[in-house]
Formats: sequence, structure tokens, C-alpha cells
Amino acid sequence: MQVGVISDTHGLLRPEALAALRGVDRILHAGDIGAPDIVSQLAQIAPVTAIRGNVDRADWARSYPEEVAMDLNGWRVLMLHDRKRLGP
Repeated sequence: MQVGVISDTHGLLRPEALAALRGVDRILHAGDIGAPDIVSQLAQIAPVTAIRGNVDRADWARSYPEEVAMDLNGWRVLMLHDRKRLGP
């Protein structure tokens, strides 16, 4: 399983980022999405799991959690935007 990770798009998906993600089986967006259409654009490439970051404060962003714990092909993954949330 190939997993693509992206974050801090701030409402902009550069062509280079899209090209780098082509062919992955899953995309993780680790916050600061910036605009609601970013996730739908990424979903045209592969299924997306996204969380919200500190800039994602608009109403549309409330549907995204602040963190996600998941299993990816046997690997346990915790995705969060601000590593300070892990503690000292």
C-alpha cells in the first residue's frame, strides 16, 4: 500500500503536489486544508483521510476531526497537525 501525505495546503494544490500523489492508494491530509474543495480534489486521486489544522476555522472545517488514529495495512497511525498536542 502506498500512502501519500500532504499538509498545509492553505487552499492551494500545486501541480507538483498532485503529480507526486498520483498512483498512491490513500492520501492523508494532516491539516491546514484551507478550502473545502482541496479534499475533493485529492479524492479524485485516492481515498482521503483529513484532519483540520489551526487555519481550518470556517464552518466547513468542523466536519474534520483534530486528530485521527487508524490502522493502515497493519501499521498503527496517529495523525495530528500540532505535535505539541502529544505533550512534553
